[in-house]
Formats: sequence, structure tokens, C-alpha cells
Amino acid sequence: MSRPLRAGLAAFATLATLVLGCVYPWLARREAWFTVTWQNKWALLLLAAVPVVWWWGTFGQDARTTRLRVGTVAPLLTGPRGARAHLRDVPGVLRAVALVFLIVAVARPVSVLRDQSKDEKGIDIMLVVDLSGSMRAVLGGNAQDLPGRPTLPKGKRLTRIDTAKIVVKDFIDRRKADRIGVIVFGKSAYVLSPPTLDYHLLTELVSKMTLGVIDGNATAIGDAVGAAAARLRRSDAKSKVIILLTDGDSNAGMISPDYATHLASEVGAKIYTIQIGNEDEVDVEEGTDLFGQPVYSRHRFPVNPTLLKKMSQETGGAAFIATDGKALADSMHAVLDHMERTRFEASIASYEDLFAFLLVPGVALVALDALLRAFLLRRFP
Repeated sequence: MSRPLRAGLAAFATLATLVLGCVYPWLARREAWFTVTWQNKWALLLLAAVPVVWWWGTFGQDARTTRLRVGTVAPLLTGPRGARAHLRDVPGVLRAVALVFLIVAVARPVSVLRDQSKDEKGIDIMLVVDLSGSMRAVLGGNAQDLPGRPTLPKGKRLTRIDTAKIVVKDFIDRRKADRIGVIVFGKSAYVLSPPTLDYHLLTELVSKMTLGVIDGNATAIGDAVGAAAARLRRSDAKSKVIILLTDGDSNAGMISPDYATHLASEVGAKIYTIQIGNEDEVDVEEGTDLFGQPVYSRHRFPVNPTLLKKMSQETGGAAFIATDGKALADSMHAVLDHMERTRFEASIASYEDLFAFLLVPGVALVALDALLRAFLLRRFP
């Protein structure tokens, strides 16, 4: 067989195998493949290696074929020739196509199936979390009293922000049909997430909250509460709640806390304030020593419980003071005890991983390649 004819047949076999391998994924999910998003796009770069594998398994094996020098080949020309000689490129083709399916599967295609609308019953809640520098202070209490009973490294103590993240994530996990949004603030306020029912996303975002990502040299309580009120302005829930977690006094921002309270009242939101800590001296983690152990120093941070109490009272909410982690968790859950719930329509997107439908033809082709090499197309030596 001439080399050009052999190359053409090998290319045709590759294309045919690829098309046949796509039959099962297409029949299984059809239009879903048109709305695919790739979770690991970098894996698609590995497809550049497929032509190398294809050549190595077809024409490349000629250079690796064992040869025996004989005086004449005339007897071999008149000897019997089987069909297996023309199928020697099939294993290489199967292996290359299988690699295509496996690489695309590693890229993890995901499809949005549909938006499911259904009536839910819940409250619209905006969590407003302080990320100012004072949140690095240690919050008293036993870590084992917190949700999840976190285990700490030797010498490590939970800071106010560490405790707040644990409590907020537990608060989110306990919700079933409440739309929750998150505002973070320091010298300015930022929307981490608008109200949503995607609790998994909220938990991921809260887990990544760290001090230093925003300017924490001041505390803009008014800006933060005002941003939360703006997010609740178009809410159709009868119960709207703003939960403010802070450990300081308002000393920055363009909106005063009084005006922010007025904005919350205008949209019908109740403000629940939770003061973390008090004016006592507290330990603040300043870094680590030569042995990697945390180093603490004593500091005092001003608070304004009068302001927080006024904000909550004027909107029909309540004020809490949490001096340890357990009190913070109890305060968060007490907020919802007497809230009136309302029904609203929730839109929830359904997602599906499609990589499994690519693994089936990929693994099947690998198995077929192995079987052909072991039984039908064995080579000796």
C-alpha cells in the first residue's frame, strides 16, 4: 500500500472513529452541548499533543518495527497476506481519538439545563460585615462552642473576623428559603453579593473574606447600611432585614449612620446590630515569632453601642452585644425568631456536569485499543 493511500485511510478512520464516539454524548444530551461552559479551559491545550500521539501510533511505529536481514525476499512476496496487515494503524487511531475525549472530559464541560421557577417562602436579608483593621483582634470564648467545632493550630486564637466568618457561614447553612446578600466595609462599602438563594456561592465568598483586601483604616457604617438599603429597595418581600456586624464606631464614609437608618426605614428594612466586643483591652495578632507562633499585643478599640442601639430601635429591629463566639452565633440566629415571612418566586439555575458522557467513549476506545493489540493485531517480536 502506498504511503499517501495509507495516510488517507488513516485520516478517514480517525474522523469516522471521532464521529462514532460522539454519537453517545450527542444522543444523551443533544442541545446541552451548545450551552457548554468549561471549568478547566487550560486542559484543552493538551489537545495539541493528539497529532503527536496519532503519528506515533501509526506511521511512527514503522521506525520501531524489528527488521531481519535475509538474502532474498522473493518467497515472502508469493506468501499469504492477511487482512491484519492493513489494520495495523487502527490501534494508533483509537488511542489518539480516545485521548481527545479524555482531554475534553478533563476540561469539565458544564451545561445550564434550565431555570426552575417555584414559589418560596422567606426573608430578604443583607449581611453587613465589618472588615476594618480592628477585626483582627482576638474574640474571647472557646472555639469548641462555635458551629462546626473548629480545630485550631497550637498557639492560634480566633480573631473577630475568623469568628464572624464561621458564624456567618453557619447562619447561611441554616437558611432554607431566605434570599441573602453580603456587604463588606472598611473605609468604603462594597457589595460582595446581591440577595440570592445560591448558598453555596455565598459560603465560598464568605470563606474568602480577608482583612487587607479593602482599606480597613476606618469604619464607614453609614455607607455600608446605605448600600444594603439600596439592595433591598426593589425587594417584594414583606420582611427585609439588615444585619450589621461591627466592632467599631462610624468614623468615615459619605453617608451618615442616621441618614442610612432613614434609608432603611424608607425601604421597610429592620436593622439588627451586633456589636462584636467592647471597649476593653484585647489581644491583637501582630505576626509570628521565629518559631512560627503567633505574637499578640494589647490594644483598645472604641465602640459606640448608643449609635447601634439607636439604629436598630428606629427601624424596629434589635441590638446585641457579643463578647465571645457563642454569643455572636446566638445573636445571629435570634434575629429571625419573630420575622414575618412572605412568598416570592425564586429562580434557581440547574447545572449538569457533562464530562461523564465523554468518558464513556474515551474509556471504550482505550479498551478496544488494548484488546486489538492483545489478540487480533499482536506483533512478534
